[in-house]
Amino acid sequence: MARTTYQELLDAGVHFGHLTRKWDPKMAKYIFMERNGIHIIDLNKTLTKLEEAASAIKQIVKSGRKVLFVATKKQAKEIIAQQAKDVNMPFVTERWLGGMLTNFQTVRKSIKKMSNIDKMQKDGTYDVLSKKEKLMIQRERIKLENLLGGIADLNRLPAALFIIDVKKEHIAVAEAMKLSIPTFAMVDTNSDPSNIDFPIPANDDATKSISLIAGIIGKAIQEGLEERKRDKEEDAEKEAAAAKAAVDNGATAEADADANAGKRPRKAKDGE
Repeated sequence: MARTTYQELLDAGVHFGHLTRKWDPKMAKYIFMERNGIHIIDLNKTLTKLEEAASAIKQIVKSGRKVLFVATKKQAKEIIAQQAKDVNMPFVTERWLGGMLTNFQTVRKSIKKMSNIDKMQKDGTYDVLSKKEKLMIQRERIKLENLLGGIADLNRLPAALFIIDVKKEHIAVAEAMKLSIPTFAMVDTNSDPSNIDFPIPANDDATKSISLIAGIIGKAIQEGLEERKRDKEEDAEKEAAAAKAAVDNGATAEADADANAGKRPRKAKDGE
């Protein structure tokens, strides 16, 4: 079953590209035509690429790994943050810090610092500080939360990135490429799709377009999570059944041994 339809893409304005003078020639194969100085994206290719991306991202999540959502542009922030929260995935929506992937250990130290501040507030250490110190710590906590709150539970590098607007998030793309982390992204007509592993040709400026594409990717991730849960439950059931069978077989073998031990050998008759 298709994850979306041509009509849904059309209604969301996914086909609207940028002005022709702002285009990237590498997007030529995804462009259907030009109308009133604007490039129109070929939605048949969007459907194909979207299906490919959704299937691939589902398999990544099914294997138990994380996908990092990245969108710092104003119209995409809230949509992406909510979508990531719905499927319990990390996200970056304020500002991409240089080295967030390539210098991940340093970023983890900043996250730990945020956790330490929270610990101070719980164990009473915070209460003995002066007003000035409290204010400074509070400001630092807010700053860290804005920048790193979405990746607070990310203990290791993500297995993939889902990006809105690869032109704006070029640093994230470059870091992912350097670490060979697969990238999934909405690419508009002004973007270079050649550096993206799973490009989805689509309007990355309209909120309806972003909501639709991000929603489809979110559903694929949810499917992956559910399948992983089912597989784990089935494996647990199989293990329990195997353990029960082993116990039953052991008990039967022990009973047979006891029965054989209880039998006395027949006494030989004279002359035999």
